[in-house]
Amino acid sequence: MMPFLEAFKKQCKMLKCNFLTDFINLLYPNLCLICGESLMKNEEQLCSKCLYQIPKTNYHLIKNNPIEKRFWGKVPVVQATSFFFFQKGSPFQKLLHQLKYHGNKELGEILGKYAAADLILTDYFSAVDMIVPVPLHPKKYNQRGYNQSEWIGKGLSAILQKPQIIDNLVRIKESTTQTKKSVYERYENTEGIFSVKDKNSFSNSHILLIDDVLTTGSTLEACIHALLTAENVQISVFTLAVA
Repeated sequence: MMPFLEAFKKQCKMLKCNFLTDFINLLYPNLCLICGESLMKNEEQLCSKCLYQIPKTNYHLIKNNPIEKRFWGKVPVVQATSFFFFQKGSPFQKLLHQLKYHGNKELGEILGKYAAADLILTDYFSAVDMIVPVPLHPKKYNQRGYNQSEWIGKGLSAILQKPQIIDNLVRIKESTTQTKKSVYERYENTEGIFSVKDKNSFSNSHILLIDDVLTTGSTLEACIHALLTAENVQISVFTLAVA
């Protein structure tokens, strides 16, 4: 839906103009991004059926889960999980492309809230003090207009009631695309590209580092190395999906 129509509908909801909202929905129906069916009034961008059918890892319910094991012997991580499984050609890949390449930043917040609603049912991540998204290089940020991980973080923050800090971990070097690179090439491509501006603000904190998709983990490892320059820091990791 065109942005001005979406904004108009939100304004109508605030003013309780139900008849106007219903009229706009009649002319420009809200459709599920996956199946294309009309959405119910309490659904946003995805119908409940399609959302439920995206395969979840449930790794947050498993001690020493496969995501945590990926960091063993590399960087110290308290807890780590990915919420969905990512497969090429899957409905989730369509959602990820909407989020990253089609300007649908709000989808990140929706999926972040959905994941957090599961996480909050356990004590997983209950000890974290703040949420920190993997930053984009300023050039990439200006091209895209937003950081998709930051929007995922907005959803997590709203449900988990943890503040999101978006301007202290920064990307200081522009890296080339990670696509089709080997594990070692990805490591070389991300080495030393992140920095912490104010180390004191991260000191003595438990940070939840978040990203959209976990592949080799090289980007997250580079972020963790930067975060560890702050004193007495603990780090946990969340990604929306794992490839």
